[in-house]
Amino acid sequence: QVQLVESGGGLVQAGGSLRLSCAVSGRTFVDYTMGWFRQAPGKEREFVAAISWSYGTRDYADSVKGRFTISRDAAKNTVYLQMDNLKPEDTAVYSCAAVRGGLSATKYDYWGQGTQVTVSS
Repeated sequence: QVQLVESGGGLVQAGGSLRLSCAVSGRTFVDYTMGWFRQAPGKEREFVAAISWSYGTRDYADSVKGRFTISRDAAKNTVYLQMDNLKPEDTAVYSCAAVRGGLSATKYDYWGQGTQVTVSS
């Protein structure tokens, strides 16, 4: 059974940092892309960042470029999202997901339950 479990969310002041973790289990992800998405109240879910598990290539939404960094640790089966210089508009539920394929893949197969990030002004 594939599981993606996020952690690391919380409340932080604007300008602060958080690191989200996504522990993955249940299969090998060597041919998968891992992504982070977020959904704010009253808004649609949006793409934040993605990384190829095998090659380490990355992609970011324009709104987070230069502030967020996605990475993975194969030994720990964990994907991270380092978030720096956080803004109130980054407030959302953040979820990690997995899709078989490259960075251009869009229909993610597996999802975590999400973790709340709240940025106060």
